[in-house]
Amino acid sequence: MARVHARRRGSSRSRPPAREEAPEWQPIEKAEIVETIVKMAREGRTGAYIGLVLRDQYAVPNVKLATGKSMQEILAENQLSPQIPEDLQNLMKRAVHLQGHLAQHRRDLHNARGLTLIEARIRRLADYYRKVGKLPADWRYNAETAQLVVE
Repeated sequence: MARVHARRRGSSRSRPPAREEAPEWQPIEKAEIVETIVKMAREGRTGAYIGLVLRDQYAVPNVKLATGKSMQEILAENQLSPQIPEDLQNLMKRAVHLQGHLAQHRRDLHNARGLTLIEARIRRLADYYRKVGKLPADWRYNAETAQLVVE
């Protein structure tokens, strides 16, 4: 697999072994997992944070194996899915942070290029989400509106 913005090859890394069912040592039941996900999402927690808490405090290694549905499907069933997907929101947050940095340090050319690459990644991801229907067809990334969305 190649890197996104450079034409070099990426580094290999280990992957978790493929499983088809939840481990038998998992102490929590399917309904309780769904209830915990919904409760935490109503508190305003992100999907990544919910996954970390389920893994670390409830010993649930994989939500999809335990419940048969992904966390996003569970949130969508309960009308709790975010308007902008979490990965796109995180990229927008990084871009806004870099814009603030570049407003103070105008000659920081390395981070200016980094901002260009992040914005390119945002546009590519937004194209994908528009195709799949998770974003409206007329949604466009704009630096000014990104500051409003992130804050």
